[in-house]
Amino acid sequence: MPETKVIVRNNGPYRIEGDNIVITDEAGKTYSLYGRTVISLCRCGQSANKPFCDGSHNKVGFQSQCEAYELPPPKPKP
Repeated sequence: MPETKVIVRNNGPYRIEGDNIVITDEAGKTYSLYGRTVISLCRCGQSANKPFCDGSHNKVGFQSQCEAYELPPPKPKP
């Protein structure tokens, strides 16, 4: 299976790269991506095209610096 990569862009969107990106809404309905292998998802909450980024983060001065770190191990299920 080809790798799908999610990049958290500083002061910008989540960028998703992969050969078979599938995004669904809460009800399970799939967004039509028409074969795109790169998409960006809004993080600032201001996009007029949610969940996709439309560049609004630049207009509103969205700021968020993210650096990768390790999550703690998951808690055992009871």
